[in-house]
Amino acid sequence: MGAQRSAHDAEVVLGLCAFTHDSAAALLVNGHLIGFAEEERLDGVKHSKAYPAEAVAWLLDQAGLTADDVTTVAYNFDGGRYLSALGQLPAHLVGTSTRSRAIPRARSFRTVQRRYRARMRDLSQRFPFARLVPVLHHRAHALYAFLAAEVDDAAVLVVDSLGELQTTTIWHATHHDEQPFRLRLAESVRDPASLGYAYGAVTEHLGWRRGDEEGTVMALAALGDPARFRDLMFRAIRLTTDGFTLDPSLFPLRVLSSRYRRTSPAFTAAACPPRPPDAPVEPVHADVAAALQERTEQVMLHLARRAARLTGSGLLCLGGGVAMNCVAAGQIAQAGIADEIHIPPAPGDSGTAIGAAAAAWLDVTGRPPTGIGRRCYLGPAYPGLALPAEPRPGLAAARPAEPVQHLARQLADGAIVGLFTGPLEAGPRALGNRSILASPFAHEVVDRLNGTVKFREPFRPFAPMVLADKAADYVRLRQPSPFMSIAAPVTELARADLPAIVHGNGTARVQTVTRMQHPFLANVLTAFGEITGHPVLINTSLNIKGEPICGTPNMALDCLVGTGLDALLIEGWWVTKC
Repeated sequence: MGAQRSAHDAEVVLGLCAFTHDSAAALLVNGHLIGFAEEERLDGVKHSKAYPAEAVAWLLDQAGLTADDVTTVAYNFDGGRYLSALGQLPAHLVGTSTRSRAIPRARSFRTVQRRYRARMRDLSQRFPFARLVPVLHHRAHALYAFLAAEVDDAAVLVVDSLGELQTTTIWHATHHDEQPFRLRLAESVRDPASLGYAYGAVTEHLGWRRGDEEGTVMALAALGDPARFRDLMFRAIRLTTDGFTLDPSLFPLRVLSSRYRRTSPAFTAAACPPRPPDAPVEPVHADVAAALQERTEQVMLHLARRAARLTGSGLLCLGGGVAMNCVAAGQIAQAGIADEIHIPPAPGDSGTAIGAAAAAWLDVTGRPPTGIGRRCYLGPAYPGLALPAEPRPGLAAARPAEPVQHLARQLADGAIVGLFTGPLEAGPRALGNRSILASPFAHEVVDRLNGTVKFREPFRPFAPMVLADKAADYVRLRQPSPFMSIAAPVTELARADLPAIVHGNGTARVQTVTRMQHPFLANVLTAFGEITGHPVLINTSLNIKGEPICGTPNMALDCLVGTGLDALLIEGWWVTKC
C-alpha cells in the first residue's frame, strides 16, 4: 500500500474518522499534532459521513504538505474485527428472543466488513505513498481521552454504541518519564450489551434523532418521574459483576441497518407508543426519559467503580459517545470514585481521528505524540478577516475600539450575541470560539434563545461559563470543567440570582474559564461581572438545531441572518441587522 518516504523527509500521520458519521481528520508531523477539524463545520452537513476532504485539505495546507507526503493513514476502525460477530451466530440462533434477527445481524456485520475493505481501497488511492493502519475503535477513544487529560496515570473508561464488537472497555494508561508509555486493556464488554445502543433506541422511540439528540432526552429526563418506569429499565438494562447486559426482548438484537427497530413491541407495551417527531411531548415521555437517564447513571457509576478497582488509579478518563452524558459524568464526579475525572473536548467518534493517529505513531516509535494535552482550539482560524460595511444585505459591520467592553455592555443590556473568534474548537460543546452568549439573569432569555435563536424544545437548558476562580460561588464542583462536560449541583446564590442557568434537576453544565485557557473570554467575563456583579454568562453553540456549529465566517453570517441573534462579534467586527 505504498512504502515510499515523504519528499519532505518527515513522518506524516493522518488520522481519519470517515465514511460512517462525524467525519474528522487530525494530522501529526514527526509526532506533533498540527491540528484537527470536524468536516461538518466546513461542509455544513450535520454529522457528515463523507470523506473529510475539506478538513484534510486544510491540515495539509497548514503543514505545507500534499497527499503524496503522507506516510501513514490511521483509520479509526479495524474492519477485520467485524467478522468476530459471526462467532455469535450459533448462540443467537438458539435464543428465543434473538433467533429472528440472528442471521440478518450476521449478514449486516459481513456487509460492513466488505464496505470497510472498499474504504481502504479508496484511501490507498488518495494517499498512494502511505501505509494504511486500521486502529481498534475503542483503543483510539482511550488514547485520545488519556492524552487529552495530560496526566501520567489513569483509568480510562470508554462507553459508546459500538466499536467493531466492543461497546464498553476499561483501560489502564501510564506515562512516566522513567517507564515506557503503556495502555493496557483491563476489561471489555461486547455487543449486544451496549449502553449507547439502549440510549439511542429510547431516543428514537421518543421521537428524536438517534446519534444526534440524546442530549434532548437527557434534558427531558429532569422533568420526569423515574419511578414510573424504573422496573422496566431495571429489566431492560441489568447490572452484572463485570458490566451489564441488555434484555433482547425489550432492546432487540442489533442489526446494522436502519430498517430494524431498536425497541420491541414488548417495550412499547410496557412504556408508551413511539412518539412521532412532530407530536407534543407528554408527561409519559418525560417519565420514560427519566427512568432511562437514572439507569444510565447507575450503570456508569458501576462501570466507573469497576475501572477504579481494576486499575487502582486515582484518576478517571472518560471517552466514547456516552461520555457526553454530562449528568452521568457529574454523578461520577460527585461520588468521589476518582480524585478527578477528565473528558476530552471531542469524546465522540470525531475525536478518534486524533486517537487513531496517536496509535499509529505510538506503535512505530514507542512514544506518545505531543500537542494533544488539554487542547481544544485546533481547527481553522480567520485572523485577517476583512468585512465590508455591508457584509450581507441588511447587515452592517463596524470595528468597536474596545471589543471586550463593548461586548460585555451589550450582553448586560440583554443582547444575545454570536461570537466567532480564533481557531475552531473540537467537540460538540460551545467552548467560546464559536458561541452564542447571553445574560443569565432571567428565564425570558432562555425562552428567547430556544424560540427565536436555536429553534429547539423549550425544556432544553443553557449552560453557564464562569471564571474558574469564582466557580465555587455558583456550582458545587471539586475540579475544573474547561470543556463543559460535567453537570454539577448549583449553589443557593445561583438559584437566587441566575435562574436561567439552573436546569430542572438543580444542576448546571458549567464551563470554567481561565485567562491562560481563553484570555478574551476571561476578560469579557470579568467586565460583565464588574457591570452586573456576576462573572457568569450563558454559553451555547453558534448554530441552530439540526445544523452544525458554524466553522466558517459565511456560516456565522448565515446564522445571524436566519435567527433572532441581535449581533455577531466576528474576529473583532461587530455585525448587526440594519
